[in-house]
Amino acid sequence: MRATSTSTASSTTSSLSSPSPLRAGSAEAAPPVDRPSSSLFSGMNAKYLPLAATMTLFVLMASLGSMLYPGFFSVQVFLNLLIDNAFLIIVAIGMTFVILSGGIDLSVGSVVALSTMVLATLVEHHGWSPLAAIPLVLLMGAAFGAFMGFLIQRYRLQPFVVTLAGMFLARGLCYLISIDSITITHEGYSELAQWRLQLGETASISLGALIAVGLLLVAIFVAHWTPFGRAVYAVGGNEQSAVLMGLPVRRTLVGAYLLSGFCSALGGVVFTFYMLSGYGLHATGMELDAIAAVVIGGTLLTGGVGYVAGTLFGVLTLGIIQTLISFDGTLSSWWTRIVVGVLLLIFCLLQRVLARRPASSV
Repeated sequence: MRATSTSTASSTTSSLSSPSPLRAGSAEAAPPVDRPSSSLFSGMNAKYLPLAATMTLFVLMASLGSMLYPGFFSVQVFLNLLIDNAFLIIVAIGMTFVILSGGIDLSVGSVVALSTMVLATLVEHHGWSPLAAIPLVLLMGAAFGAFMGFLIQRYRLQPFVVTLAGMFLARGLCYLISIDSITITHEGYSELAQWRLQLGETASISLGALIAVGLLLVAIFVAHWTPFGRAVYAVGGNEQSAVLMGLPVRRTLVGAYLLSGFCSALGGVVFTFYMLSGYGLHATGMELDAIAAVVIGGTLLTGGVGYVAGTLFGVLTLGIIQTLISFDGTLSSWWTRIVVGVLLLIFCLLQRVLARRPASSV
């Protein structure tokens, strides 16, 4: 029996090591070079398809607006999309890192409101310089996010529940400070809010938009060319595999929420450039807008797949929907929510299809 097994194994080994005429010339056997290229091509399609769909949708909407309304998509109209949505871009960037790590952050809107309240109180009621108050607010937002990340990682709590508690906590702290709106009348702060960088005779961009673009470039670099960014993708893809690879999973999770809290506080600072006030009702529902922008931008809610640049196009898509409705003038502003809801359903279905493709191909 052993001799038979040995001869069978040796014949199998010899057949694998020597080229077979059937393998070389048979029509049933696919060329070995074609299979990797085919799987790679399909993998690249699944990887880039949501981002490509978002960019295509944005271009189609811009083209539609240009056809319906002459001068719709001028340089200043595009810059206005950045100016009007700068705070949302900043908040959505932080949300992108959290979702990429496999989590969620429902506290971002409340942290934005809390940041406006703390900043307005320090500047108006306590006479602080904006140059001293703004770093303190950013530090507060980062600490708030890091604390939620620590609870999630240390005690293995659900991110939904922890950040929901953070949402209620931050919103409640706003009303402990004041139940009324606090107007910022500081002359230097007003000058910052009204400052514009001229990009030509008819085009200009605000300080908030420049901050958003600068943060976007830094976030793209961090996500794709730093160990922290690669660890975020790895943890979101498979946390157990990341542990076995020796990646700092704990620090990565805490860092993702710390970054989200920092971006929320920075979004609150930029939000005060628009409103010149702090109020507990500011940014109500912004967490849902940020999640919608991230999902429409092509980031999978399951984590591990997505691009920071896609989040920019997700925010711009939301902004161009509002711009189209305002240019029309006959539609209610609620149509914005209807269209965004439809887009979310479409992109969630697209994510579901992409998530099932690898399993079905195997």
